[in-house]
Amino acid sequence: MVRREHEGSVLEAGQALRRGEVTSVELAERALAVADELGVYITRFPEHALASARRADREFAAGVDRGPLQGIPLGVKDLIAVAEAKTTAQSTVLDWGQGIDAAVTTRVKEAGGVIVGKTSTMEFGCGVPDRAKPFPIPRNPWDTERWAGGSSSGTASGIAAGMFFAGLGSDTAGSIRMPAAFCGVTGLMPTYGRVSGAGCVPLAHTLDRIGPLARTARDCAALLEVIAEVPFVAPEFTGDLTGLRVGVVREHHFPEEADPALAGVFDETLSLAEGLGATLIEVTLPYWKELTTAVLVTASCEALAHHRAELITRWPDFGVSARGIFAAGALVSGADYVQAQRVRQVVRQELARLFDDVDVIASPVASIGAPLLDDVADEAGQQNAEVFEKITTPYWNGVGNPVLAVPMGTTGDGLLLSLQLAGRLFDEATVLRAGDALQAAR
Repeated sequence: MVRREHEGSVLEAGQALRRGEVTSVELAERALAVADELGVYITRFPEHALASARRADREFAAGVDRGPLQGIPLGVKDLIAVAEAKTTAQSTVLDWGQGIDAAVTTRVKEAGGVIVGKTSTMEFGCGVPDRAKPFPIPRNPWDTERWAGGSSSGTASGIAAGMFFAGLGSDTAGSIRMPAAFCGVTGLMPTYGRVSGAGCVPLAHTLDRIGPLARTARDCAALLEVIAEVPFVAPEFTGDLTGLRVGVVREHHFPEEADPALAGVFDETLSLAEGLGATLIEVTLPYWKELTTAVLVTASCEALAHHRAELITRWPDFGVSARGIFAAGALVSGADYVQAQRVRQVVRQELARLFDDVDVIASPVASIGAPLLDDVADEAGQQNAEVFEKITTPYWNGVGNPVLAVPMGTTGDGLLLSLQLAGRLFDEATVLRAGDALQAAR
C-alpha cells in the first residue's frame, strides 16, 4: 500500500481547520508533496492550489465559513474542466484549453475547495488503459499491479492513497462505482439531472453523470450538497436503519466465476443492516439483460455521434479500446437505438413499482476484486470481455436512479469488495444514510 498523507475524512479535516489544529496551506502542501507513484495525476497546479489554500485560511481567520469543502484538497477527473489546466480526457485528440471551469468546479471553488490537480482516466471515459499513449496508467494503491477500476480511477486511487481527501468523477456505465469498489473508497452516482454536466467532456449524453468520490458516505453527501444543481440537503446520519426496507438482489450478480468470498461478505453486510433495524426483501431486477444491452447500445451510439468527425479524420490518434467502442455504434441502426430507449422507459416504470415495496436495493458492484492490469486488456489493447462481465454497474445508468458504492469486505486474497445501494429517483438521502450506517457499524 502506498503511504497515506491524508488519513481522515473531509468532515474530520474540516473540523481540524476550524479548531485551528491545521491550516489549509499545510494540507495543500502535504497533498502536493506526495510523490505520484500511482499514475493518479494528469497534471498538478501547486501555485493555484496554494493560492486557494491561503484564501481559505484568510477567510477562516476573518470568520467566513463557506461550508465543509472550505480549505480541503480535492482532485478532479480530467473529463471535467478546471480553468487552471487543459482538459484532455486522456486523449491526444482533445485539447480544451485553460481558462474554462465546468459548472461543478465553479461550485467547488465557490465553496472554498482547494483543487490540487486533474486526475487520470480512461480515454474519453471509456475502455481500458492504453500503454501506447503518452498518459499515466492509474494503478491500484493496494497493489500497483492491479487495476484501479473504470474511468474515474485516478480520483479513486488518489483518495485511497491519501493524496487528497475527496474528488469528482463521472459515471456512464460504472466509472464512479467501479473504481470506488476496487480502491476501497465510497462513490456516489447521483440521480440523472441532479448535477450539471456543463463543462464535462461527454461520452454518452443520456447516460453520463458527475458525482463525488470520498472516504465515506458522509463526505459524499457533503460534496453533493455543493455540486448539486437540483438542491440536495444531507440527511441526518443516526446509524439507525429501523423501518428501512432493503431489496436484496442475487440473480446475475453471483456467477460461477465469482470470488468464493463474495456471497459470505454480501450476506454478512446484509446481516449488519438487519441488526441496525432494516428489513430484507428478496427482489429481482426487471429486464436485467435487456437493459444492460440497451445501455451498451446507447453508449456506443451516442459516443459515435459525438466523435464521428474526428474518427474519420484522426482514426490512428484514438486508442484501440476507445475507437473500438465508438466504431461499434456504426453497427447499430436507428431503429435499434430507438428500441433501446423504449427498453429504458419500460424498466424505469417497472423499477418505480418495485420501489413501492422497498426503499433501497442492494447488490454487489462486481463479483471479483480488482483484476491485474495485464488481465484487463489483451495484447492488442482491446478490453477483456470476461473481466467486464463480472462488473454489474451498467444496468443503473439506463434508468437514472442514484447509486452508492461502499466497501463491504475483502476476498480471501485481501482484494476489496463493494456494495451497491440504489434508491428512488432524487432520493440520494436514503442511500447515503444506509451507506453511512453500514460504514459506522463496521
